[in-house]
Amino acid sequence: MELRHLRYFIAVAEQLSVRAASEILHVTQPAVSRQIRDLEETIGAALFTRTARGLVLTAAGTAYLAEARDILARVESANRTARRLASGVTGRLRIGFVENASWDGLVPAAFNAFQRATPDVALELIPMNTPEQLDAIAAGTLDGGFCYRFGALREGCAEVPLLEHDVVLAVPADWPLGREGDVDIASLRAHPFVAFPRAVYPAYYDRLIAACAERGLTLDIRQEVSTEAAILSLVSAGVGLAIVNDANRDRPPARVRFAAIRDLSVRLPLAFCHSAQHPPQPALQRFIEQLATVQAA
Repeated sequence: MELRHLRYFIAVAEQLSVRAASEILHVTQPAVSRQIRDLEETIGAALFTRTARGLVLTAAGTAYLAEARDILARVESANRTARRLASGVTGRLRIGFVENASWDGLVPAAFNAFQRATPDVALELIPMNTPEQLDAIAAGTLDGGFCYRFGALREGCAEVPLLEHDVVLAVPADWPLGREGDVDIASLRAHPFVAFPRAVYPAYYDRLIAACAERGLTLDIRQEVSTEAAILSLVSAGVGLAIVNDANRDRPPARVRFAAIRDLSVRLPLAFCHSAQHPPQPALQRFIEQLATVQAA
């Protein structure tokens, strides 16, 4: 049995006429009659009673008509779902992001634009640091993520470069350092610091420590915590200074001041990383296209 049999049967059942059904279907009457006979033989029951006044549905035919309509409706629904998934306007995306990249600018604008353009895609947003995101993308548990990238991408990952941040000094608000504006790295040598543990993000940690060492500064790290939010909370408490992403300027803690370091720069390249599978799954491809539109705006 094929879907064609059901379509022909429904047309005949609705018109109670092979001739009228053939005109609607744009098929010859003999072809329609043959399909109905084949269907009845396959089912093993008569669907119509042939009378002098025309066709009449049998009890089996009446029941079969309801089921046939339901089958074709579900097939069409499945077709629509498949088309929407293939075009990327429905589905589900899991996107990671480093929190301080999402407070202002490109990242929140991209999320907002994508949700407005494709409201039927379920967008799950997960705050994660960069190494966690790259691990999850490689494992297939994350579709993509906004990462600060250092070094070569691991095999199987691709990226869309976006923008660059730099580092800035976070100072307890009641400390005099930096109150007059920018600072030099030499002025930081006598102060305690708060930082990430190296294990959280080895590539960034090594880049920062090396950049400081090149300028004669060895960080006196008194406390290590795993997020910049925690680092800034310790700076607020007066535990020490911290060198952090300048994106934190978009959400300054009440008891922290930021000061540029004139002679220190550690560029933080932000990229959207995703599986190198080509082509990407349709919803992800739409997200990447939307991201490019927002970036160009």
